[in-house]
Amino acid sequence: MKKFASLILALVLCLCSVSALADRAPVAKEDLKVGFIFLHDENSTYDLNFITAAKEICDKLGIAYVMKTNIPEGQECYDAAAELADDGCNIIFADSFGHESYMIQAAMEFPEVEFCHATGTKAHTEGLSNYHNAFATIYEGRYLAGVAAGLKLNEMIEAGKITADQAKIGYVGAFPYAEVKSGYTSFFLGARSVCPTATMEVTFTYSWYDEAMEKEGAQMLIQKGCALISQHADSMGAPTACEVAGVPNVSYNGSTVSACPNTFIVSSRINWAPYFEYIMTCVMNGEAIDTDWTGTVATGSVELSAVNEQAAAKGTIEKLEAVKAGLADGSIKVFDTATFTVGGQPLTTYLADVDDMGDFQGETEVIIGGEFAESKFRSAPYFDINIDGITLPEGM
Repeated sequence: MKKFASLILALVLCLCSVSALADRAPVAKEDLKVGFIFLHDENSTYDLNFITAAKEICDKLGIAYVMKTNIPEGQECYDAAAELADDGCNIIFADSFGHESYMIQAAMEFPEVEFCHATGTKAHTEGLSNYHNAFATIYEGRYLAGVAAGLKLNEMIEAGKITADQAKIGYVGAFPYAEVKSGYTSFFLGARSVCPTATMEVTFTYSWYDEAMEKEGAQMLIQKGCALISQHADSMGAPTACEVAGVPNVSYNGSTVSACPNTFIVSSRINWAPYFEYIMTCVMNGEAIDTDWTGTVATGSVELSAVNEQAAAKGTIEKLEAVKAGLADGSIKVFDTATFTVGGQPLTTYLADVDDMGDFQGETEVIIGGEFAESKFRSAPYFDINIDGITLPEGM
């Protein structure tokens, strides 16, 4: 009986949410208030990237806001969201993958509030009119950063510092999730597009932010002969390890040139300012927010930092501009299936787990026109393939 009652309550809340969308009225700027939930604080490069964008747009538009930092991926997220809703926030945004189920719980309870979540996967299947996912085609930024890495490897080969078969990249990843796999694979494909002998070894910290583990991961990869290090992790652990060892580094979510002037090459990041401005404008105009919003280079959502010419190979800036143009006009495709193999074979078909129903079973064909169509069917990445040339930890 209790289970039946819970199902009825969920249905009622969902119907209320649909009704709320139909009746949504514009919100005056002076009445708009946005709540932000961040996994960490400014010490995390990942969260700092969000925090900076949030402050920029709220200040630009003159919008009131409340920020909650260091909110774990647990019940604390729901509690924070409920507090923000009770505090009068019209929009509540959370920035970490593990926040999603708690944001959905809050969205069902507060149908009059818009809940927006970065990196999530469930908005297109939940059917809640006030719950939304957002991401960007950061794989294009990763690919560009990989090109810069490949050019540096070529320079090291030409200078006799390494041989062609020693063009090995080390990559410090957080978790073996699709988001991370999509990132390191696109980075590797960018590097190999200019340095064909490049290989990569990946290690995982199983944490989004652990400076000690990220530093140890980078040091281990350097000891194993990696000539260049990159990362999908949120601290300065890997970049500082590279600066100490004199190993070139490509960081993520912002330049580390001030701390690592001799080794930092370039960094890619998602600029969240366009999304924040979009959702605030939608609410002020009484317009629906996209269920799945995907930012691109064209929307200003995918960016590279300035290239550190002290560490980068000569000609890097010019090459990156040419590749960026190719990505924009479609002549270069990041996941072109002609550029990689899986188990020695070309990839001609693949069912991806786009709907993410918890069964880890693919249901959507994503090989379209000779390309893995990343971010086409939802905003968050779903590329989870292990391609040849990338070595993973034993047992994976």
